[in-house]
Amino acid sequence: MRFAIKTRPEHTTWQQLRDVWIAADDFEIFESAWHWDHFYPLSGDMAGPNLEAWTTLAALAQATQRIRVGCQVTGMIYRHPAVLANMAATTDIISDGRLELGIGAGWNEMETAAYGIDLYPLKERFDRFDEGTEAMIALLTEKVANFDGKYIKLTDAYCEPKAVQTPHPPITIGGKGPKRTLRAVAKWAQQWNVIVQSPEEWKELKDVLVQRCEEVGRNVDEITCSVNVRIDPDQPLDTAVAQAAAYGEAGVDLVVMNLPLDAPPSVVEPLAKALAPLA
Repeated sequence: MRFAIKTRPEHTTWQQLRDVWIAADDFEIFESAWHWDHFYPLSGDMAGPNLEAWTTLAALAQATQRIRVGCQVTGMIYRHPAVLANMAATTDIISDGRLELGIGAGWNEMETAAYGIDLYPLKERFDRFDEGTEAMIALLTEKVANFDGKYIKLTDAYCEPKAVQTPHPPITIGGKGPKRTLRAVAKWAQQWNVIVQSPEEWKELKDVLVQRCEEVGRNVDEITCSVNVRIDPDQPLDTAVAQAAAYGEAGVDLVVMNLPLDAPPSVVEPLAKALAPLA
């Protein structure tokens, strides 16, 4: 099994977030570190602090040396795909080729309503997500990109300098919608991330992903399958480790351990030691 960590950029400080990622960088069992892309907290006081995803991600890439870095996942509705492609290329350069490009269609109505960002009806949102993904790949891989979609249009567009990783930074698509999300995973993703309640639920979704891959002529084994396991500070660490083990037995490739809110760097070492027998 493979492991990663995820931190919550809400109700915390930049210094503490940075120090946790630096601590994780010292333990090879953690192949990647993630946070989320929101402008408001997702728990507690919604008017409280929440660090912006991509500016902190670039800084965290500079602060670390080994661990791969990613956002789980970037809401496509928040930034024009061409702008996001440039951000991804630059962050990959800053990290010396350690970026995981996490993307999703977006969902947070509270943020979009507050900021005047169009959330769009569900079908249009996924249509825009599909077009945005294709446009980003074009910008990241082609010297001059052209794309003529219904919503996204590129005309002799450049994204320079290119990312370090070729053909582009690995794409992680998050979500569990059986029709649109898993089809997008099958077409474009190198990793699929999903939040589920049990290994049984994950197995059912994995079967759907296998079908979607068959429909587009893709080998499902090319896609890393990852899930999130939340560490509850009110429960023994062994509880979360046992959950991770159960997902591994079900066939999950990568388990992302979600650290407790405002976790100090000292949580990383005992977690690494507890997971070591599963690696």
